Amino acid sequence: MFYWILLAFAIIAEITGTLSMKWSSVSDDNMGYIFMLLMITLSYILLSFSVKKIALGVAYAMWEGIGILFITLFSVLLFDESVSLLKIIGLTTLVVGIVLIKSGTSTKKESALKPSKDSKHAVI
Repeated sequence: MFYWILLAFAIIAEITGTLSMKWSSVSDDNMGYIFMLLMITLSYILLSFSVKKIALGVAYAMWEGIGILFITLFSVLLFDESVSLLKIIGLTTLVVGIVLIKSGTSTKKESALKPSKDSKHAVI
């Protein structure tokens, strides 16, 4: 559960960093670029910790996909960007893809990683 929380914070940091980049580009304040750098860096660090227990494909798909979904939503709400039917179809496809990747990923069992008592190991 802890690693999923790290992934959620990585997603939030990515969204915040990307939105601050847009905010800086439409305003005269360059502090947003520094904030963007810090948030994107934090996002990658948290993502790297989360993949210790979450499959890389799942973590990256969720990090990028959910990030794109919310960045698009906030860019429409905050920056008056347009939304079209094709964007909606693309975002829907993205969400379906994330769900399929997550549901198609199996986790390794602990017992499969540990050798059984009956197995013989070479002694050096």
